[in-house]
Amino acid sequence: MLMLPMALYAQINTERMMTIARNALYFEDYVLSIQYFNQVINAKPYLFEPYFFRALAKINLDDYQGAEDDCNEAIERNPFVVGAYQIRGLARIRLNKFDDAISDYRAALKYDPENVVLWHNLSLCHIQKKDYETAKDDLGKLLTIAPRYTRAYLIRGEVSLLQKDTVQALQDFDKAIELDRYDADGWGARAVVRIQQGKYKEAESDLDQAIRLSVRNAGNYINRALARFHQNNLRGAMSDYDLALSIDPNNFLGHYNRGILRAQVGDDNRAIEDFDFVLQIEPDNMMATFNRGVLRAQTGDYQGAISDYSKVIEEYPNFMTGYYQRAEARRKMGDLKGAEADEFKIMQMQIDRRNGVSPDQQQNTADNGGQDTDDSSDGKTRKKSDKNMENYRKIVIADDSEMEQRYTSDYRGRVQDRNVVIKLEPMYALTYYEKESEVNHQVHYYKYIDDLNRQKIFPKPLRITNREAPLTEEQVHYHFALTDAHTADIVKDSRDAKARFMRGLDFYLVQDLTSSIEDFTQSILLDDTFFPAYFMRALVRYKQLEYRKAEAAMDGTPTGTTAGSQQDTEMTAIDYETVKGDLDQVIRLAPDFVYGYYNRGNVLSMLKDYRAALADYDKAIELDPNLAEAYFNRGLTHIFLGNNKQGISDLSKAGELGIVSAYNVIKRFTDMPE
Repeated sequence: MLMLPMALYAQINTERMMTIARNALYFEDYVLSIQYFNQVINAKPYLFEPYFFRALAKINLDDYQGAEDDCNEAIERNPFVVGAYQIRGLARIRLNKFDDAISDYRAALKYDPENVVLWHNLSLCHIQKKDYETAKDDLGKLLTIAPRYTRAYLIRGEVSLLQKDTVQALQDFDKAIELDRYDADGWGARAVVRIQQGKYKEAESDLDQAIRLSVRNAGNYINRALARFHQNNLRGAMSDYDLALSIDPNNFLGHYNRGILRAQVGDDNRAIEDFDFVLQIEPDNMMATFNRGVLRAQTGDYQGAISDYSKVIEEYPNFMTGYYQRAEARRKMGDLKGAEADEFKIMQMQIDRRNGVSPDQQQNTADNGGQDTDDSSDGKTRKKSDKNMENYRKIVIADDSEMEQRYTSDYRGRVQDRNVVIKLEPMYALTYYEKESEVNHQVHYYKYIDDLNRQKIFPKPLRITNREAPLTEEQVHYHFALTDAHTADIVKDSRDAKARFMRGLDFYLVQDLTSSIEDFTQSILLDDTFFPAYFMRALVRYKQLEYRKAEAAMDGTPTGTTAGSQQDTEMTAIDYETVKGDLDQVIRLAPDFVYGYYNRGNVLSMLKDYRAALADYDKAIELDPNLAEAYFNRGLTHIFLGNNKQGISDLSKAGELGIVSAYNVIKRFTDMPE
């Protein structure tokens, strides 16, 4: 009997540890979640759940071997968990174990035959193995289960293209667009078929739509440039290459083809810059080397030109054009002997050709199986893998192997909406860590928080952000240690509200949300004027609700886990009105704290009290006219109320201030022409 309380305490502690671990996993704090799962495994190594969820964390950290090993352990303990096969299959794909992945997906489908993700990934595995007919068969079964799943049509269309069946591909792409005209990939995929059919004007029109829906997709600009090039719109094509390279500065096709076009319009120096870049990526690219040599000669750099020509001739000793160009450059430099040697070589090659011997053609196409690989109807383009030096002036298009990779990188870990999820920008928090943003570099400031930082009572400066960064392993250990240090301070002075707040913040950072709320509550009881405690308690309660909703809606969660049951009980009394009540106190105590209004606006939106939410976003923007997230959320709220015009105006301002996803939302709520 004396042993019983200790056993019960260990059980409850393990369940709570599992809850905290899953909290951390949900909020993408993967390193921290692994630390908690380790503790559960050490305490109860016979459970399958911690292995399964640790595998999920590892796969998000690109530790595919570790994820596979953990799934092995989970399946050994419970062979009926679909998710374990699914995650192990994904890990095996990343490890190029496609046969093993196929076995996993087939095993999982025995238990869950209508799982869209399983059929999706299974078909992609067959594509990787070039088993196109089986892939199509799998996609057909998937569409029987989910007839409106547009991704299956797009993938099947790509398989048809790999089989040179443009008619079937076009039918699938047309169907994908019919089902979801706001998916940029459908328009982009159909444009590729139309380019292959020589319907360049129609292809450009499709790509216009794709670009409207996905402004950050470099591939769509590359393809539109090709469509424009075929319509002799060289300036438009170069503009598209400029846009593609602003998105993807290392894009090979963008630099190479822009170099070709710049050369055609006489922009020689900038064309050389493009070929310089190509040669940094691929130093052995002889096409780029020769093109740069021609441009160097045209700009008077004969020595550089001769160096490039010589590299090409060394690789292709029967490339007649190379000798001709080098002879001309040598003559202009005064190297008559070298020029005459090149001219003599040209004469020998011409004599051989008259006599029916053409070693130049054999050499130039040796890498292509002895044939010119130019597949284009007008001879303006060549495949990237084409090594026939006679095609050096042609625009480059992607190989079939690159096309094959377009959708095979689209493996799914769980069911998800393909379209960008339209949701509010996240709540603001007080924390020590912030994710870097490539676009929005606004520093959020409030005098009271700055004064706290100047007092140096916190271990690190407090930051106001809604881009919270997950902890590194070192930071995890640091904050575990800080909780002990703050506990010692609290023991010394139990009336210190800020010590309670700091420990609450540490608990929050290590995802122990229940302990965090307890400390923030104690901080409020000790000092009911300290508004940061209300602010953070509201945030943590909000996140608990968000996690609970996600758990309830999760598809395919392993059965038998008890991790969420205690949390559900603890949070029964917590709802959005309680969160709003804390934010009401924040605004009462700090009426100029913009982030209080912003967060309350989010809560009111969750309560579907959109007009009250608009009033809070209005106030937030009044206090800070550059708060991009407030414009974004106000824009969505207007749209929820049917006020699309006002909503789009706000979203435009949000995009201007750095929220790039606003443009995608704008396109979805702007009527598109048929």
